[in-house]
Amino acid sequence: MKNKNSKLLAIFFILILLGTSAFSQETPSASQKSFLWKIQSKMNTVYVLGSLHFFKKEIDPLNQKIENAFGQSQILVVEADINDIKKVDIQKLMERAFYPANDMLEKHVSPEIHEWVKKETSGLGIPVELINKQRPWFLAMTLEALESLKLGFDPNYGIDKYFLSKAEGKKRILELESLDYQLNLLSSFSDKDQELLLLYTLRDLRILEQELEQLTKAWTSGDTKSMESILTRSVSGDKRLASIFEKVVYERNGKMALKIEDFLRTRETYFVIVGAGHLVGDRGIIEILKGKGYLVEQL
Repeated sequence: MKNKNSKLLAIFFILILLGTSAFSQETPSASQKSFLWKIQSKMNTVYVLGSLHFFKKEIDPLNQKIENAFGQSQILVVEADINDIKKVDIQKLMERAFYPANDMLEKHVSPEIHEWVKKETSGLGIPVELINKQRPWFLAMTLEALESLKLGFDPNYGIDKYFLSKAEGKKRILELESLDYQLNLLSSFSDKDQELLLLYTLRDLRILEQELEQLTKAWTSGDTKSMESILTRSVSGDKRLASIFEKVVYERNGKMALKIEDFLRTRETYFVIVGAGHLVGDRGIIEILKGKGYLVEQL
């Protein structure tokens, strides 16, 4: 059980990082927009790069605008430092991701969803007993991660990992949040909301490949409208998801924008990587900063 749990924890850490993404699948032209913004105050400049969860194997080069912005920055900021997993309390993670000995998934979801879970996981090679011990929020993420990997979208080619490696020993590295913060957030939802997350994950597995391809295309071309449309598709179709989306996206947008404002009051240049979904839309970080009077330019 311990070995199997370790493998699932690895998948969890990959998926939980909303800022993990990969390089462009196409060579960008000099005039093409990227998912990078230059934010300026009277005192300072902060570069903000949007990212996604999974991409196929990278094809160089990464957009040169992104490399240049990183080169001009003294400090790298990520949502959570994935190279510093030792900060996470593994025992706490286990308690929040798995049910205790006398509890199991089928006691917390409808019979229909439980049967659906068994059908979707029958060919994964994971014991039913282990699947049935996962809480719905964690199982939803596990299923999405495994399906993405099966489709060839590998999280190992991540922008966060790439720039963390480049920054190591050369630049200061800061976090907007932390792995522990994200763990606490995702595990805090009620049984009802967790079941809803699992339901939508199961439903969307059949269109995951199409959605990942669309997200890749939107990210590569800097297409914020398409990105927003794809990422808000589920919540716009079911208002029950609104409260979840509020906590996972909008509330965090406000908090991260405040931290970026703090960076704009300093004299050092920051290179910030956040999930692309946090940058788009009327309540995204970019519009929040525009509304506060900062000079914002998509590069």
